[in-house]
Amino acid sequence: MREAFLPSNRQARLARLYAATALACVLACAVPMPAFAQDVGDMATSVPSGSQMLLAADTLVYNNDNQTVTAVGGVQIDYGGNRLVAQRVEYNRNTKRMVASGNVEVINSDGTKINSEHIDITDDFADGFVNALRVETIDKAYFAAESAERMGGVLTTFHNGVYTACEPCEDKPDKAPTWRVKAKKIIWNGEKKTVRFENANFEFFGFPLAYLPAFEIADPTVKRKSGFLIPSIVYNDDLGVGVKIPYYFALSPTYDLTVTGTGYTKQGFLGEAEWRQRFNNGQYSLKIAGIHQQDPDAFLDTTAFPSTGGHNVNSGSAGDPNKFRGMMGTQGQFAINPRWNFGWDVLLQTDKNFSNTYNIDKYNSSVHQSSVYLTGLNGRNYFDVRAMHFDVQEDTPDDNISARSGQQPWVLPSLDYAYIPDVSVAGGQLSLNVNARVIRREDLDQAFSTPYDSSTLTQRVRGIEGESGRLTAEAEWKRSFVTDSGLVLTPLLALQGDVDYLRASSASLAAIQEMATNPEINANDDMRSSFARYMATAGLEMRWPVLFSMASGSSHVIEPMAQVFMRPNEQYVGGLAVPNEDAQSMVFDATTLFERDKFSGYDRVEGGSRANVGFRYSGSYNNGWGTNAIFGQSYQIGGENSFAAPDLVNVGAYSGLDTTKSDYVGLFGVSSPNGFAASVSGRFDEQSFEIRRAEVKAAYSGLPVSLSAKYAFIQAQPLYGFTTDRHEVTLGASTHLAENWRVFGTGTYDLEESLLVKDGVGFAYNDSCFTYLMTYSQSRDINTREVSQTIGFNLSFRTLGDFGSSSSAIDTIQ
Repeated sequence: MREAFLPSNRQARLARLYAATALACVLACAVPMPAFAQDVGDMATSVPSGSQMLLAADTLVYNNDNQTVTAVGGVQIDYGGNRLVAQRVEYNRNTKRMVASGNVEVINSDGTKINSEHIDITDDFADGFVNALRVETIDKAYFAAESAERMGGVLTTFHNGVYTACEPCEDKPDKAPTWRVKAKKIIWNGEKKTVRFENANFEFFGFPLAYLPAFEIADPTVKRKSGFLIPSIVYNDDLGVGVKIPYYFALSPTYDLTVTGTGYTKQGFLGEAEWRQRFNNGQYSLKIAGIHQQDPDAFLDTTAFPSTGGHNVNSGSAGDPNKFRGMMGTQGQFAINPRWNFGWDVLLQTDKNFSNTYNIDKYNSSVHQSSVYLTGLNGRNYFDVRAMHFDVQEDTPDDNISARSGQQPWVLPSLDYAYIPDVSVAGGQLSLNVNARVIRREDLDQAFSTPYDSSTLTQRVRGIEGESGRLTAEAEWKRSFVTDSGLVLTPLLALQGDVDYLRASSASLAAIQEMATNPEINANDDMRSSFARYMATAGLEMRWPVLFSMASGSSHVIEPMAQVFMRPNEQYVGGLAVPNEDAQSMVFDATTLFERDKFSGYDRVEGGSRANVGFRYSGSYNNGWGTNAIFGQSYQIGGENSFAAPDLVNVGAYSGLDTTKSDYVGLFGVSSPNGFAASVSGRFDEQSFEIRRAEVKAAYSGLPVSLSAKYAFIQAQPLYGFTTDRHEVTLGASTHLAENWRVFGTGTYDLEESLLVKDGVGFAYNDSCFTYLMTYSQSRDINTREVSQTIGFNLSFRTLGDFGSSSSAIDTIQ
């Protein structure tokens, strides 16, 4: 036997002569298991062509008699981004086996790590044996085993193995993870991408929780794998307890199907199916669901709807033989090119409340907007056209006065276009806006609290039965000048034109005539079938920001500000000639004080000359605190006040702008670097300074406690049906009991009605591999005081799945 011992400074040359084959085998060993979604053969071909192998070791020993090559001491091998580190590596050219031993670590080019004391594997790596194996995948899943075998290049069997997705504790590496699965055998199938556990125990915080004879999960690195998903439990008073079991079909890399069955103790079996498909430029989904209700009369509520004999939308009339209810929904979005997108979101169902009643994912909101749209964005060009319908999912029967679903319009279509030229125009900025809409409504949307009489104040027509359309074009130009003293002057010119048409039903015209006779409204009945109007505005804004610093290091900016807008009166104002569909939610506060047009939409246009006066302030302190404030008032200085003139929804009433001098509006806020923030805002009577509207908010976010509080006040608004003041307080809190444990709660209390409107509590645990959430909440109807309760819980094990209710019962404080 002839042996040679070579000093370390000659290793690089001799590696090329004696160890080329061994090194190739070692590098292939970097992925000896299918757990990494990559076969050994894939590993060999993944090395870039022309890659050079680099070897470093204290000593290289070659034995020509035994045909072995051995690297000893601090062995490091790098080949195509794959690395092996060991104390000793030996390759036998006769048996074609390679053995690495002593703190072996293999790091694949994708980041997967394999640790073992001993690796023994054939040169083609189809079969192999590993002792005391530890594996860390790239997505932080961990395997350990006393030994492992690889057969056929596909199947790997771990003996006495452990699996977890919890990262080891750095301070206590021997501490049991939050959860782990111990099994006599863990069989990893690299072809099917599955992991099977046999004779397994599920441990939670080190305690055995469940014995599982056999179960199978998808390869942790596989994101799409056919099989059962984790079931969940749901509960509803009318449905009973339900167990939801989904099955996922990974049909191809671009499309898949999820089928879900839910068995309810009161209503029977609900079936759902969702198809999803992806393309290079977008994706779409199609969902269907249906149930043959076992007990539809369980939904009847004669207390809430006595006049209808217990009829409501969830069941039809008592004894209705049609027990089937169902839905179909589809969503999609596609990029036509980098500038244009096309999409849709459409819901069809047998009745207006099916998806909400059965909590159909993506279609269960109380108001679902069905739409088809086309949008474009290029620089400062924006285009959007869409058709819309609003599905109000409610329990209220259609023949009840409070029902809203049938009164919702079809918008066919709505168009918005905005353009700001890249070049200045006369030294200033020009902006162009176009808006168009066509609305059709099948039923009159009116808000009469009682049948009309002379003492009834709540008279509003929120939407006419029939069809209306409007086309609006608006142009605005403005330019800023700064004087030597720092005064900023911004002249403004704006022009808006509208063309409208209206085809109202006789019921709508009758409701409008009835509304016009209300002495509180004092309006004319002059609904028009078509009209055109314009609004021209010339304005000037003056700002004088003043910066000053204090000796303490703080800096402050106070900016007195005034605006003057000269314009003619709003046309067709003071009567009921113009439908108001998009400007019904106007709120006058500090944030809208300096708006040129304070109406929220296009159907109403602010007319008459107006001045807005006030100041803005911001402060910054060297300790990280910050303050800001706005305060001011608006004045009608000429022409007719649009906010004092009624329309179909009385949008200007109680706005604070309906007098010559508006109410005062103000806002003050403070923020700190330690997570505390607070603000107070309000509207105050222009003569008595009485509070008309106020909101106070405060929040603290930090460890171990997070707190939030909100108080809102709105003075009585009889024309809107609110005959008394409204006061409401909302409180929320969250505290960390330990590093990962948290308890939280929230509640809303109506001070005027002396009613706890809603409240809830919960607690949660969260770490890197496990999440637990338990919530309980109550809500109370402000009229009937009826209480509804909800319990929600969720267990989430990373890589294994989720179990519990589909959503939490209350919003938690983060």
